[in-house]
Amino acid sequence: MVDPFHWVMGTRLQVPTKLVPADVLFGVVAVLVLLPALRTGLRSRAGWRRAGVRAAVAGGGAVLGLLACWIVGDLFNAFDVDLTDVTRMWVAFAFAGLALAVAGLVHGGRGRRVLAAVLVPLALLVPALGVNVDYAAYPTLNALVQKNPFPRLDLGSESGIDTVDAGPAEHWTPPADMPAAGRVGSVRIPGTRSGFPARPAVVYLPPAALTADPPTLPVVVSLSGQPGSPSDMFTAGGLATVLDAYAAAHHGLAPIVVSADQLAVPGHNTMCVDSEVGNAATYITQDVPAWITGHLRVTPDRRGWGLIGFSQGATCANQFLTGDPDRFSAALAISSELYPVDRSPQNSADEAFGGSLARWRAAAPSALMAANEPYADTSLWLTAGSSDHEFVENARKLGAAAERAGIHTSIRSAPGSGHDWNTVQWSLREDLPRMAEELAEAPGTPRP
Repeated sequence: MVDPFHWVMGTRLQVPTKLVPADVLFGVVAVLVLLPALRTGLRSRAGWRRAGVRAAVAGGGAVLGLLACWIVGDLFNAFDVDLTDVTRMWVAFAFAGLALAVAGLVHGGRGRRVLAAVLVPLALLVPALGVNVDYAAYPTLNALVQKNPFPRLDLGSESGIDTVDAGPAEHWTPPADMPAAGRVGSVRIPGTRSGFPARPAVVYLPPAALTADPPTLPVVVSLSGQPGSPSDMFTAGGLATVLDAYAAAHHGLAPIVVSADQLAVPGHNTMCVDSEVGNAATYITQDVPAWITGHLRVTPDRRGWGLIGFSQGATCANQFLTGDPDRFSAALAISSELYPVDRSPQNSADEAFGGSLARWRAAAPSALMAANEPYADTSLWLTAGSSDHEFVENARKLGAAAERAGIHTSIRSAPGSGHDWNTVQWSLREDLPRMAEELAEAPGTPRP
């Protein structure tokens, strides 16, 4: 028997079978609160005047919601990205619904007051679901309340992973008992050299890595956006689904993915450098690779090491690819910024670069490209949502700089999406398999 609590927490939030009935219920209740009483008010001028007052109050609430979006999103840029028109619409609906509910409670009889009380949670819940669809951030309630829902990953004898270098392998024949899907779990990667207080990482092991004698595999380091957590690429991005599909088409072979923490806390922007904010660069480029090579059977060749990042994490992926070319050979940067920025250039310089704008500019991916060119055997996939115009332009500028530096570059736009997880999901489906194919060409990795 299914536990009702776990059923509720695991139910999908972005499917039409749940969204459409909720939208209809919200609309019907709002109309009933708005209109005159069905029995006595429809023929009464006073009833229609009161309905007009309620409509004006609701309209004022909608205007107030749009004003709040402008102040928070545009004037103060609290989210570091532009709010979409769809999100602004849902915020306006939420404010309008709440204002209408207040008017109904103050300006109605017993039945209207009951409907107005019902409208309050609907005006909060339904727009929240709409915004969640727009950004695709939380597929279930579990993803909303559990920042890392994955259990501890056992890398002992049960997983079949050891620390022995398997050496070169030219051909891979999967054993009969190989699992059909990969495994996702949490691990603690200490900041041995950096002292960075990282949260637990999330690791994906493909089916081939779960066998008794696993082959040497490529590895990808994944970085979330900010605010964010290491599990986001799996819970919101659907990364394991993409990797399992790739593994199914390649006899269980796929890159091992380690989603590491470059933030320490969700809203903490380290700008992926070593500074008083935290030694994020040393952690990602030294501590994390040292842990990976010490615990997982992966290729030591940089041609088998890649990066994935979204938003702030994409900027970091660009920085690490271009600033540490001896470690990484490929990156998929989804909605990357041009600079490692926290609110403003000067604030960024003050936070992490000793107040020096020159040092801050030198940490930009394009500056690192110019300083370290030419690059050999290096690839960069740049994507952004087609409606996310600023980041589409960022991708174009970064791509031009990468091509000048000798980096193989791909620039694409996710159709119809913005700075959201819809773009991440599209990018992972479209470009991660291409990167995986390239990483699989590293010496020592097996061929199916």
